[in-house]
Amino acid sequence: MNVMCDILDVTRGGYYRSLDRTPSASAVRRAQLIEQIRKAHADSRELYGSPRVTEELNAAGVPVSENTVARLMRTHAIRSTIDRPRFRPPCTTDSNHPDPIAPNLLERNFAADRPDRKWCVDITYIPTDQGWLYLAGVIDCCSRRIVGWAMADHMRATLCLDALDMAVLHRGRPEPGLVHHSDRGSQYACDDYRERLDTLGFTASMSGVGDCYDNAVIESFWGTLKQELVYQQPSGRFASHAQAKRMIFEYVEVYYNRKRRHSAIGFVSPDNFEASLN
Repeated sequence: MNVMCDILDVTRGGYYRSLDRTPSASAVRRAQLIEQIRKAHADSRELYGSPRVTEELNAAGVPVSENTVARLMRTHAIRSTIDRPRFRPPCTTDSNHPDPIAPNLLERNFAADRPDRKWCVDITYIPTDQGWLYLAGVIDCCSRRIVGWAMADHMRATLCLDALDMAVLHRGRPEPGLVHHSDRGSQYACDDYRERLDTLGFTASMSGVGDCYDNAVIESFWGTLKQELVYQQPSGRFASHAQAKRMIFEYVEVYYNRKRRHSAIGFVSPDNFEASLN
């Protein structure tokens, strides 16, 4: 005890008196807040940093500033588990083809006043121990909701068509005139895909050559998916295609669309954002 008191530079009498002292109101409040932060962080699968934890607490009726949350998270070693491994991905875009290229109608203007006005589409790779799995997605620019997706061990046009068909099925066939924005890949420029867009009455738009910022909305989602799910796996990849399909389904349909707070839409989930528009 003497050694501990010497290290802390307190008297033995002062130490024993502190044991009987009633905690102050601020100390009680701080302890409660730390537990609330831990719960919000755990409920986010330990993915949220201080901005989203703050939004989660405020939404639950706990008024607190982001600076306070950040300080307490730092002090108590509560941090996001997101880490970004670095390796060279395969190329998913083959723009060296003779098919027609649509003009870039969005010009990086992804704002939309209602859902189903602008969709962005793309393909990404998912690393597994069984080799690459390819994921095609369709995201609504207004709500940032993933409205269609499909997975396969290839990246032919049928993969992209499956994702588009899911989006149309889920959205009840949006009105003609919807702007469908993609890169210049052969999957989106081929006859079969263009014919499907024509049948639906959608207007095709395509990015510039090799410019990921022209399709930033879905590129951002790919980054989120990989940081929050794929790279959370022990080896930074899934063990099998079956595991990847199962976990990606759960992430997109249960967590991302329904629960995850998105900074671009006021830190609410895509589903809640769309509900607020009705």
